[in-house]
Amino acid sequence: MATATLSSSSSSSSSSSGTVVSDRRGIPAAQFVEDVRIYLSNLGLDVQSALAFLQERLQQYKLVEMKLLAQQRDLQAKIPDIKKCLGIVATLQAKKDAATGEPLVADFEISEGIYSRARIEETESVCLWLGANVMLDYSCEEATALLQKNLDNAKASLEVLVADLQFLRDQVTITQVTIARVYNWDVHQRRVQLAGTSVESS
Repeated sequence: MATATLSSSSSSSSSSSGTVVSDRRGIPAAQFVEDVRIYLSNLGLDVQSALAFLQERLQQYKLVEMKLLAQQRDLQAKIPDIKKCLGIVATLQAKKDAATGEPLVADFEISEGIYSRARIEETESVCLWLGANVMLDYSCEEATALLQKNLDNAKASLEVLVADLQFLRDQVTITQVTIARVYNWDVHQRRVQLAGTSVESS
């Protein structure tokens, strides 16, 4: 499964306290800033440049979040479809095993809101749509195995995506806090300088 990534200068980063935080699947970890002065010194940036850097990183996080959410929606729609296909194959298999000789009558959707009724005779195989204009014929057993594998993979991918999104949201929160801390530190420094100037002039 393709994952959107952010550019990162290293595979891990550390905060001013020395705590090492690792990247996750191409998503760079945000730094938790305890000392703004040390943070700015380590970056080699002034306040305005650091704020611009942090805002850019925040936008990158937001872009990746949108892509991951789109992938999550796709998987959440795909999983019920796979389950439905498994149910259909299981019904066909049960009908074949029962060997009643009676055809299976089923309604199927032709297009949105339009259905047709079909009589399905006992069959040894089913056709699975694989995408990219490809459809293959499988035995019921092979189809069940393939669909179950696809279902397991989709569930595993969804779990990873959920973890990625949680990690990403944590990084967004940390970055927003860092922006606030840098901004407030700058305001405090300006006030200190202004107070010092006032004392000297008096």
